[in-house]
Amino acid sequence: MGVDASSVQVNLGERSYEIRIVSGGLAELPKLLPSWLDRSVYRAGSSRLAHLVTDRNVRRYAEVVREGLTRTGWTCGLTELEPGEKTKSISHLSTLWDDLIASKADRRTVVIAVGGGVIGDLAGFAASSFVRGLPFVQVPTSLLADVDSSVGGKTGINHPAAKNMLGAFHQPIGVLIDTAVLDTLPSREFSAGLAEVVKYGVILDADFFAFLEQRAEAINLRDPGILRQVVARCCRLKADVVEKDEFERTGLRAVLNYGHTFGHAFEALAGYGELLHGEAVAIGMWHASRLAERLGFIDSEATRRQEALLRGFGLPTRLPAGWSHSEDAVIERMQLDKKTVGGHLRFVLPKRIGHVEVISDIPEADVRAVLQRS
Repeated sequence: MGVDASSVQVNLGERSYEIRIVSGGLAELPKLLPSWLDRSVYRAGSSRLAHLVTDRNVRRYAEVVREGLTRTGWTCGLTELEPGEKTKSISHLSTLWDDLIASKADRRTVVIAVGGGVIGDLAGFAASSFVRGLPFVQVPTSLLADVDSSVGGKTGINHPAAKNMLGAFHQPIGVLIDTAVLDTLPSREFSAGLAEVVKYGVILDADFFAFLEQRAEAINLRDPGILRQVVARCCRLKADVVEKDEFERTGLRAVLNYGHTFGHAFEALAGYGELLHGEAVAIGMWHASRLAERLGFIDSEATRRQEALLRGFGLPTRLPAGWSHSEDAVIERMQLDKKTVGGHLRFVLPKRIGHVEVISDIPEADVRAVLQRS
C-alpha cells in the first residue's frame, strides 16, 4: 500500500509543531525529524542522539523507527517497558531516567515515544524533566493516543490515589501517526480509542458526531481512508482548543475532559488496568450525560444517541458487574479531579450535541442520584 499522508499544524508560537498522519509510512520519521528540530526551540545544533521508549507489545514498531534513524546516522538508545497503565509510575520513570544517564543523553538528545498513551505520557514527562527539557517526538501506536494523548503536550504519571496527578506540559516537536499500525491493535484497545473519538463529536462538532453515526460500520472495520479522516478531524479539533488554552488557564481546555471526572474515578477505584481508560471514559460520558439530563440541560434523545454510538463501537456505558464501590468512594475520588476548585466539583456537561460547558456547584445529591442508577 502506498503512503497516503495529511498534516495538522498545532500553532503555539515557538512551540508549534506538525502532526503528520500517514498510512504505511512509519519509516519516514528520519526524513521528518531534521526539519522538526530546525523549526523547534532546539534548533541550535543536534547531537544526532535519540532515545526510544516503547513497550514489549509494540517494540517491533520502535525497531522500524530505530533502524531508519540508525541508517541515516543517528545513535539510538532504547528503553522497553511493560505494557499497561501501571507503568505510569515513579518507579518506571526512574528507570527511564537511569537509561538516559547510561546512554549519555545530552541536551539535544531526542526522546521518541513509540507506543500508546502510557508510553507517550511517561516518556514525555521524562523528556520534560531530564536536564530540564529534551526535544520530544510522539509516534503513537493506539487509536486513543492518536486522537488524544499524543496531541497537546500533557505528560505525566499516576499517583496511587489519582490518575495523572504528577506531570508537566511539554509539547512535542512533532507527531507521526501511522494508521496502518492500528491493523494489529486488539479489538478492545481499538474500541477504547473510539471513546475519545466520540467525545470530540459531543463536545465540539455535531456534524462529526453525525459522521461517526453514519460511518460506524466502516470505522469498526478499520477502513484506512475513513480512519485517516477520523484521526485528522480529532487532531484538528484538539489542536484548536490547545492553541487557545495551552496550559489550562482559561478553562477552555477543560472541555476535553468530558466524561473524565466520573471516568477517572471509576478507573482508579477499579484498579488501573482493570478498566481501560477509554472504557472508563465511555462509562463516564454516559453518567455525565445523565447528569446533564437530570439538570435539564439536554433531553433523553441526546443521551440515547451517545449510548447507541458508544455501544455500537463495542464500549460499555455501565459499571461492570460486581462493582462494589460506594457512592461515597466515587465522590471522594472525584474530589481529587484536577477540575475541582476549593473542594467543589466541576463537571463538563453537554448543552447539546456539539457543545459542552464546565458547570460548577452541582448539588451532590444529583451526582449521587446518577450514580445510584448505574
